[in-house]
Amino acid sequence: MRLTIDASLDYELTEPADLLLALEVAQMHDQHLITDKLVMWGVEPLVPIAADENLGRRTWTRGSGRIAAHYTATVDVVRPEAAIAGLPAGDKRALPALVVPYLFPSRYCESDRFETLVRRDFGNLSGGDQVAAIADWIRSHVDYVAGTSDASTTATDCFIARQGVCRDFAHLLVAMTRAAGIPARIVAAYAWRLNPNDFHAVAEVWLDGAWYLVDATGLAPCAGIVRIGVGRDATDISFLTVFGTARLIAQRVAVARID
Repeated sequence: MRLTIDASLDYELTEPADLLLALEVAQMHDQHLITDKLVMWGVEPLVPIAADENLGRRTWTRGSGRIAAHYTATVDVVRPEAAIAGLPAGDKRALPALVVPYLFPSRYCESDRFETLVRRDFGNLSGGDQVAAIADWIRSHVDYVAGTSDASTTATDCFIARQGVCRDFAHLLVAMTRAAGIPARIVAAYAWRLNPNDFHAVAEVWLDGAWYLVDATGLAPCAGIVRIGVGRDATDISFLTVFGTARLIAQRVAVARID
């Protein structure tokens, strides 16, 4: 499918600050970037750098006062809905070097705190069947409620509160999947059919020698996910990191299918 993306940010900086953005679509085997353009106001010249694992890129700049960004893109997504049920987890000793770090706990995904739970409740399953069962459990036991978490909320916090937003769902799925001994990472994305439309966070799990997208919220089809970047948790995938203090004025994301 061919999708168009239109995203805009509008912030007020209380003092001059360095900014690191991640808005641009990553060029990957299952999503082909046709055109894109990033324009910013109130900032110094943009300096692009490679993002984690060279998937996508980030952009450095510095701004003061009122700043704004506008990003547009057209992308072809060639990814059928892939069922993970039945896929094997594979041998940990054969994992590629770049995949190994996604077995470990991280700041927002304290997988070591979920090992007993996962072993007790999902230990009778393995591989893709285990991940699918964990994702189903999250959808059944955690409510999607806007405004119920913040930048400090972890997977454990979400598990206790039983509510959160897409980032929290993704963190919990990643933490519980790592607790099962399966590599998992978080993905920043644009999403077709997401309502209300916004930046989205999903997970990818390593099964049968490849990464597979899983949306624990169930709010968007994985066939319409467009990745921006990947990382251990939200620390690595923020669409805007302000090294200072900023006030959000407005933010808008629109994703439409045009084929």
